[in-house]
Amino acid sequence: MRLREGRDAFAHATDIATASGAGTLTYVGRFDLAEFAVVLEPSEPLRTARRAFYAGMVALTDALRAFAPPKKEVAIDWPDAIRVDGGLVGGGRLGWPRSAKEGEPPRWLVFGAMIRTVAMNDTEAGVYPLASALDQEGFGEASAVQVTESFARHLMRVLDCWQAEGFDGIAREFLSRLSPEPGISRSLADNGDLVTRRIGTKTIGRQDLRKSLLSPSWFDPDLGGPRR
Repeated sequence: MRLREGRDAFAHATDIATASGAGTLTYVGRFDLAEFAVVLEPSEPLRTARRAFYAGMVALTDALRAFAPPKKEVAIDWPDAIRVDGGLVGGGRLGWPRSAKEGEPPRWLVFGAMIRTVAMNDTEAGVYPLASALDQEGFGEASAVQVTESFARHLMRVLDCWQAEGFDGIAREFLSRLSPEPGISRSLADNGDLVTRRIGTKTIGRQDLRKSLLSPSWFDPDLGGPRR
């Protein structure tokens, strides 16, 4: 479902999720930002179903890698931000019904994403050194529509792997794409929380996925898009 520029693909997908059903994909027709969202209908309790977010992030990074120049690093800052060679280009987010209970399957989940494809200011790389866009990173003619189409293809592959082989393979793929953190081993708990352990010690940390997804780290509400 194509939306006019100025609409919110994520908000629209959550609004129509109950009626439209699984597989519905909304996207905004603009050239400077790939903005899209897809409706999912998990069969497991919300507590573990949120791990679908990781499937979406694997598909999103795969979609970008398909257009990336050789040796260009596409990495994830846990849980939701996407960086290309250290520059923030966007990220993913997840929505679920407010009335959903942790121990029951939600009626729907919505995975949404925004990726900055074109820097609107020619000096943006210098003015905002922590932000970037695909055109500044040498992604060539990777348009918003092409990124969206690529994501859809990769998401189907990832979900097929989950159904056939279980979640462990998705977890390994996601963890391998996290920004490097020397001396730290990382794993995902059954509910999707990130568990960290400092190598050579018994120090263990745990980061709450549910709480982290309530406010996307990469999203600037004032801009209506990725932070600069």
